[in-house]
Amino acid sequence: MSKLQENMPLRSRHENTLTGLREINALPAPEKEQVYGRIIPPRLFNLLNISPLTFLGPDQRKRVTIIAPEGMALARIEVRQEPDDATTVFFLDIAETHYHQMELSFCIINDPSAPRFAVDVDENGRDNLFTRLGRNIPEEIRAMRAGLFPNQTSRGLGMFGEFFHLFELFVDALGMEIIMAEPLTYDNAVRYEKFGFDYLTGRRMMLTIDREFRPGGALFKRLDGSTPFRMPGMEKSVHGRSWAIHDGILNGPWGDQEVGEILSEPWDEIRIYKTIGVNAGINTFTAENGRS
Repeated sequence: MSKLQENMPLRSRHENTLTGLREINALPAPEKEQVYGRIIPPRLFNLLNISPLTFLGPDQRKRVTIIAPEGMALARIEVRQEPDDATTVFFLDIAETHYHQMELSFCIINDPSAPRFAVDVDENGRDNLFTRLGRNIPEEIRAMRAGLFPNQTSRGLGMFGEFFHLFELFVDALGMEIIMAEPLTYDNAVRYEKFGFDYLTGRRMMLTIDREFRPGGALFKRLDGSTPFRMPGMEKSVHGRSWAIHDGILNGPWGDQEVGEILSEPWDEIRIYKTIGVNAGINTFTAENGRS
């Protein structure tokens, strides 16, 4: 039963109720594409001059790719400005869990007209797997000064709110009650809070980060200007904090054992969830006069 007012269950053309990605992926390709197409913000179709019915551009070439293998409970949506572009404007990975919940694995919405920053490769141009294999410090400094967040290669289109509204309706129409996610960065976590997410794991860590970035806190004291990512005043914004964390400011040693234990918890173990139709009201960024 839908938890969102006036939202109807998702049905196939033959009026069969669809309750999961595996059922959607079993549909004929044209119908499957139309089902997944409802997740893409209409403003994006308009911006890129793509037909929401055919996924074709003015040259009659396809700009939207749906990867949703039959027999599997996952899907990927890619939208490009031009069919042969290496980079996507809209990229979405979703999967259904064993507990009939929806996993929002990855979502990127880039501005195709914005400058690109090579933070996704090392200084030799090799993919760094979100800095796991090295950082490109000069590009990171340029990106940070341009207002981008860690791992962000270009400015976004400000469409995540439009996407997420459609996505929540989509998940609700499948009869699911929970959306799961794993924030890749500090700013991701705070941003998800604004859309009503709560923490399955990691809330203690986020609250400790907030406390220790306040004047006199352990993280506040580490904003000593030792790198461009650790300048005094960066504690006042999510942007500044996120870059400092990206730069390794959470790494020990710590004088306070309890603080050290909390801040040394692996970032990739932070898990968040959103109950359909419910805003958890979580806010772990409480810097006075701060900005996002």
